[in-house]
Amino acid sequence: MTLALAMLEISLSFDNAVVNAKVLGQMEPRWQRAFLTWGMPIAVFGVRFVLPILIVAAAALASPWRIAVLAFTDPLEYSILLYNATPAIHAFGGAFLLMVALKYFFDEEKRVHWLGSFERSLTRLGKFGAVETLLALGVVLGVGLASVAVSTVLLAGLAGVLLYLLLEFCTKSLMRSLRGGAGLALFVYLNVLDAAFSLDGVVGAFALTTQIFIILAGLGIGAYFVRSFTVYLTRKRTIETFIYLEHGAHWAISVLRCFCLPRSLPTYPK
Repeated sequence: MTLALAMLEISLSFDNAVVNAKVLGQMEPRWQRAFLTWGMPIAVFGVRFVLPILIVAAAALASPWRIAVLAFTDPLEYSILLYNATPAIHAFGGAFLLMVALKYFFDEEKRVHWLGSFERSLTRLGKFGAVETLLALGVVLGVGLASVAVSTVLLAGLAGVLLYLLLEFCTKSLMRSLRGGAGLALFVYLNVLDAAFSLDGVVGAFALTTQIFIILAGLGIGAYFVRSFTVYLTRKRTIETFIYLEHGAHWAISVLRCFCLPRSLPTYPK
């Protein structure tokens, strides 16, 4: 079961590895090592255990401590609460990653275009400013109004867009104001990006088992493999060799996040 969970995490994270490798390439070697060492406790304990508990607590209007105790004492009930919180999880993660992809395609400085004239037209639209934000908010609004869980999807999607904008602002501020702040800023950005990519895997893991320790072990092994693969892509300059690999990853994010934003409220089978 642990191996199956590790494979689940790996299969869902190849686009994550490609996008992360581009950011990791801008970091000093010591911060690249920190991505594997200090980043792993954040990835396993923070993202795959603490963050889902906080989301479930907010969705269920319960205290995080009560939900954390429930995860160990009654994992089936916890998995039901987590499953019923998937509209918020998908809307939040989907909106955040949609902003990542749109920011890439609307970047005025982007010079390599996979889909030729279409991508060039997107970069020209980028000069108007905030076009990716308006488009992402439009997608969130459209999907939210079509969803059964209207308020949940709208609020979570808005939170995902706002978090991206806040993170982008803080990252640029740190890089300008602090000596050596670029590495710290990019380290924080990478871990938040990993969290957005990984939420789907946490929900999917409970379809295989409700044992929290097995889930943490399996997803942790998968997360370490993906992070190691990200470092490998960076050091081998794979993104520079296969110039359209990054385009493919961002197109995959754009399409999948638009279609995977929740349209219905799931109910876990009793």
